[in-house]
Amino acid sequence: YRCRMEIELRFFANFREVVGQKTIHREFDDDARAGDILRALTEEFPEMDLFEGDGQLRDYLTILRNGRDIVHLDGLETTVGDGDEICVFPPVAGG
Repeated sequence: YRCRMEIELRFFANFREVVGQKTIHREFDDDARAGDILRALTEEFPEMDLFEGDGQLRDYLTILRNGRDIVHLDGLETTVGDGDEICVFPPVAGG
């Protein structure tokens, strides 16, 4: 038997349009990492295209766990807990 956790996923800009809403909730196994959650999102919403061909997260994305960029944590191996919030930001164009 595996324990499950619920994660709140928040989307911004064109990703919000892809998903059709600002926030969704999904359940994952309690040992899921940020990468597992992002891969599940890519399966559910293929047009998000979050990963390079080699399985690495695209450089221009910003992924926050509870307000902290996962780049400054453990990247795709960042641990996630029940009730955590993952924010997914697409590239931001300057101007």
